[in-house]
Amino acid sequence: MENSTKTKSVTTPTELFAGTTPHKRLNQWLATGICGNDITSSCLYVSAIAAVYAGVLAPLVLLMVVGVLYLYKKVYTEVVEALPLNGGTYNCLLNCTSKFAAALAACMTILSYIATAVISSKTAAEYLHTIFPGFGVMEGTIVILGIFATLAIIGITESAVVALTIFIFHMSTLAAFCLLGFIKLPTDFHILKANLSTLPVGKDLLIALSLGFSAALLGISGFESSANFVEEQDVGVFRKTLRNMLIAVAIFNPITSILSLNLLPLAEIVGHKDYLLSEMAHLMAGQTFKIVIVVDATLVLSGAVLTSFVGVTGLVHRMALDQCLPQFFLKKSRRNTSHRIIITFFLLCSSILLVTKGSLLSLAGVYTISFLGVMTLFGIGDILLKTRRKELKRTYRAGWMTILVAIMATSLGMVGNIFIDRKNLLYFMQYFIPTVLLVLLMYLRIPIYRTILQVLNNLMGRFLVWRTIVIDMITDLTEQRVVLFTRGGNLRRLHDAFEYIVHNESSRAVVVFHLYSNPGQSEEEEVRRSLDALEEIYPMLRIKFVAREGKFGPEIINEVSTEFGVPTNNIFIGAPEEKHTFSIKDLGGVRVIF
Repeated sequence: MENSTKTKSVTTPTELFAGTTPHKRLNQWLATGICGNDITSSCLYVSAIAAVYAGVLAPLVLLMVVGVLYLYKKVYTEVVEALPLNGGTYNCLLNCTSKFAAALAACMTILSYIATAVISSKTAAEYLHTIFPGFGVMEGTIVILGIFATLAIIGITESAVVALTIFIFHMSTLAAFCLLGFIKLPTDFHILKANLSTLPVGKDLLIALSLGFSAALLGISGFESSANFVEEQDVGVFRKTLRNMLIAVAIFNPITSILSLNLLPLAEIVGHKDYLLSEMAHLMAGQTFKIVIVVDATLVLSGAVLTSFVGVTGLVHRMALDQCLPQFFLKKSRRNTSHRIIITFFLLCSSILLVTKGSLLSLAGVYTISFLGVMTLFGIGDILLKTRRKELKRTYRAGWMTILVAIMATSLGMVGNIFIDRKNLLYFMQYFIPTVLLVLLMYLRIPIYRTILQVLNNLMGRFLVWRTIVIDMITDLTEQRVVLFTRGGNLRRLHDAFEYIVHNESSRAVVVFHLYSNPGQSEEEEVRRSLDALEEIYPMLRIKFVAREGKFGPEIINEVSTEFGVPTNNIFIGAPEEKHTFSIKDLGGVRVIF
């Protein structure tokens, strides 16, 4: 172990943040505008998709889905308010289990983003096609994806004000749609009675409910989006965005389904599934209102496409920083945008559109499997948070029964979507497996490089240049430093931390920080003894011990990050407890590993 150094903190909060402008955080309505567009865009297609499998039971299965959303509202509140960092499921698992498990969840999230972008742009193209018949749907979908890829590359991302404006227009349009729909209801309900005559019975009733429920879960896609930008939200806003999304889905999705069953025969609902609301709008108030619905659909679905581009860019960039994906994706354009991520995402979206031949049901199946997988893993993450991070302070606790029922519901939903069409699983795996393999290769880089080095050594000096390159690549990975903050010298806790580093990081250079407030009461010697023992257990690690007078908090994290040139995502800590005045968010993205 290297000799310890004793220094005193000299950076004050005033000096640290001098010259910076306080970051203005999003209030309830601005935050709701961003995530609300994503989840409420589903009402443009989910009632029709539910009707395909549940028939006249579509409103019932949509209400069942609202119940699942209510359970996940509690799950998300506990996890995100305990770990208020961007990243959703990836962030949750990253701080509760191994980095590889978090990366697998992130792969599923990436696929969810792909499906979100494709199904949203495809539905927007379908709605535009009802007004402009010459507008080719497949070509138009790729054009829409290309437009937003270009906007993302040149640096135009979501504006909270614009998003809120679109959300208000969307809610107003849906309110007018529902009002006109109730006015237009046949007084004798003859269409509804005819549809009710198709009500399945016996075994068919159970099948319709099961498959309809599985397909209708598409209606809550986007609920996870608020967790992906929680750091930009003001204190207490996150749980309000969940409440607002729940209310919007609980009102508009079932009502839209009920109105469709009163205005159109079931066969026509299924036949117009790609653009159901525009067809209903034409029946309610003619061509003008149909155009309003199409404009609304185009705006809100376009917002969901842009959300996908922005969301996947942030996630892939974070994964590349954490060395879960190649550093290739960290390259920035002259406009400081991640153009390589954006272009790759556009190509993947276009390919899955062509592979599924633009089938809404196939796209919906892939979409539902991926985002349900993300939500299920989030529920599992909550269990891990309860069992492995008991000390972590939190503002809310979800009940065990709530978590287990929520996980069971979304798991059954995934199984149901596979039963609906096995090709959905095939399409999902075609994209999920290559992404996982890429992550796996990143984890096996050092063994792979060492194998290549061994081969080159056996070939003697003929490949000396290549041998040097491989050695340099191994050195670059292992010499990257990580910082570990320890409260004391507890050998078991330090052993758990080192075990995590060995199995999750390529780095073999560890800086162990011990902070003390009173030099006479320092636990430095205890830490030294524990580190001496750990050096025997982990001889592959190079440990530098730093004992410093100071108080743990955001200021010391920034100071250490700057001093040692270590990004905050490579700074590891134990779970902050109730007594601490700061939260994980205040620490700038550090990782909780014990």
